[in-house]
Amino acid sequence: MPFEKSFVPYGCYWSTPFCRWQGSFANLHALKFAAEVAHRALTERKVPIDQIETFILGWTIPQKSCFYGAPWTAGMLGNALITGPMIGQACATGAKCVQTAAHEIECGASGLCLTVTADRCSNGPHLYFPNPLGPGGTGEKEDWVLDNFGDDPFAKNAMIDTAENCAREYKVTKQEQDELVLLREKQYRDALANDQAFQKRYMVLPIEVKDPSGRKVLATVTGDEGPRNSTAEGLAKLKPVQPDGTVSFGAQTFPADGNCGMLVTTRDRARELSLDKNVEIQVLSYGQGRVRKGFMAEAIIPAAKQALERAGIGIKDVAVIKTHNPFAVNDVLFCREFGVKWERLNNYGSSLVYGHPQGPTGMRLIIEMIEELVLRGGGYGLFDGCAAGDTGAAVVVKVTCK
Repeated sequence: MPFEKSFVPYGCYWSTPFCRWQGSFANLHALKFAAEVAHRALTERKVPIDQIETFILGWTIPQKSCFYGAPWTAGMLGNALITGPMIGQACATGAKCVQTAAHEIECGASGLCLTVTADRCSNGPHLYFPNPLGPGGTGEKEDWVLDNFGDDPFAKNAMIDTAENCAREYKVTKQEQDELVLLREKQYRDALANDQAFQKRYMVLPIEVKDPSGRKVLATVTGDEGPRNSTAEGLAKLKPVQPDGTVSFGAQTFPADGNCGMLVTTRDRARELSLDKNVEIQVLSYGQGRVRKGFMAEAIIPAAKQALERAGIGIKDVAVIKTHNPFAVNDVLFCREFGVKWERLNNYGSSLVYGHPQGPTGMRLIIEMIEELVLRGGGYGLFDGCAAGDTGAAVVVKVTCK
């Protein structure tokens, strides 16, 4: 059954630019930064922060003191009397946060829910786990970001192995991947046209990056940092990362830093807070899936099918499709399975091009999906993406423009 009571006020969502790791956001505490941005965004949208009833925080990479994550972040952004869960579901975190907020509204537990997603892949934590029974009392260590990119403890493979497994199984060539990359980069450049007109519909700009004292401005970020401008010749010259493979560094995303936020509420409250009373945004459904070991990109298929079935629609009913595509292989598989052309997916950008801070990635894609639907005059939108553990998550929304 679809959700019936969950709505997003038009314009009451936002994203920072995404900065390639070790870039301008590399030294910002992800939760402090997200709270600062959320306070600014809510204030600019004239949302009464003290009227927010529930706060949901999504993150996947620990930051100092993140044990207190949700109540601490809520307090920093201006409401010390609300709390809620912290969600960390790898690349599915943004979609799961939207679903969790919708459940809060559907069951009447909250009338106004704010969800914020934040991550910093830069300077990832180095963890040490004491083990007195280890050789000489030596413990175990983990580099949170890189070690988890490189080793799924259940499937026993790296992230790139899952892309290669799918490419091999479904005969996705390097040439196909390169061609798709060029298309996705072209689509992203449309979001930069006319002085970033599309991105300025939702993006918090500019952002001043200050030193720890808060007095000196170290950098002013006016857009995403890191997107490539590839050429067919350049991509063709890139060798696959693995011997006898097909996936090059040019056909996969890169780690990044950033944060997003979104309000989910009732229909009446959404009308009240909306920046355009002629636009209505309804969260319709959520879907998830898991597939065989080492075939992560496949998981987008059952996730999308479940979300569409729960929404009571088919792929032909969908006007806008956005995907979290850490590998070009993902989009090739999706389009083959659902019989859609590459051009139907990811207008104005995708994580393949502008990077992947993990927790916020899906939420930014959902936000862009909403804005594209508004520009089209309404319709159904499908977000779909894979996530660690050979899983996937999808969200369907409906936008109505009067």
